[in-house]
Amino acid sequence: MPFEFNDLAEELIPQDPRVVFGIVLALIGAVFLSLGAQFQHRGVVKVERNTQYAGSGLNVKQLMLLLARPSWVIGTLMLGFAVVLQLASLTQAPLMVVQPLGAVALVITAIVNARVSKVALNRKSIIAICMCVGGVGLFVTIAALTAVDKPVTDADLITILVILAVVLVAFVVAFITLRNKFKALFYILGAGVLYGFVATLAKVIINRIQHQNFEWLTFLCLIALLTAAALGAYFVQNAYASGPPDLVIAGLTVVDPLVAVAIGIFVLDEASQAPLWAVISFAIAGVIAIWGVFALARHHPQTKV
Repeated sequence: MPFEFNDLAEELIPQDPRVVFGIVLALIGAVFLSLGAQFQHRGVVKVERNTQYAGSGLNVKQLMLLLARPSWVIGTLMLGFAVVLQLASLTQAPLMVVQPLGAVALVITAIVNARVSKVALNRKSIIAICMCVGGVGLFVTIAALTAVDKPVTDADLITILVILAVVLVAFVVAFITLRNKFKALFYILGAGVLYGFVATLAKVIINRIQHQNFEWLTFLCLIALLTAAALGAYFVQNAYASGPPDLVIAGLTVVDPLVAVAIGIFVLDEASQAPLWAVISFAIAGVIAIWGVFALARHHPQTKV
């Protein structure tokens, strides 16, 4: 019996201490992500009140005014530190393990926002948040047991860049043609998808640097990362102007890791050792988490219609 228990423990607990360290870094990063989102949201709301936000996207003047808001600057610095911690975590653990841990930020943001805004979450919103965190939590638990790191080939990188180019063009066209109809959920989903690529590209660059393989293709990857990050950041600021910060974080911490993990599974082959039950569980967990985002967007007491 003791032998069987030890075998089970060895199977369920990650044996590489670097993975554990990566998880810790990702959790700390989630805290700064939450606080940074709250401060940024406060700055965007103040700028929105002092100008006329028509719901068609923040203009250049409004973006410049954000730089004069101390709360927004502080929030940006916190988010920057969160990104540094996330990148550090990616050097220690597979993308599938650390990326979904940002969901912890959703719980923190929901609590902080409820206290700051003095608007209590209703029952349906709380259930939606639990679905988001529960779905992502299930996902990361399974990923921690089955995901593996693999070197990124040139073919993998080209595939990621081509997919990102298509996504960028689609979002730019949609923004130009439908910008007056955009709501918070669209901006949130757009930012989540783009940041999912940012996380993946960051992982790719780190992987290639570790293997001393920094050349023109890696440099192109860096340019693509910065482009996706810039457009994603613009979407996030518009999302803050259209909805509460916990809804924004819900979208980012669910859509972002799901996109990154999908790339990890289908392109980087990080789930090559995952058994069938794990693949099925990935799908179920993803559906639960995404359902939670849409439910939160529908039932959050501060959501703008």
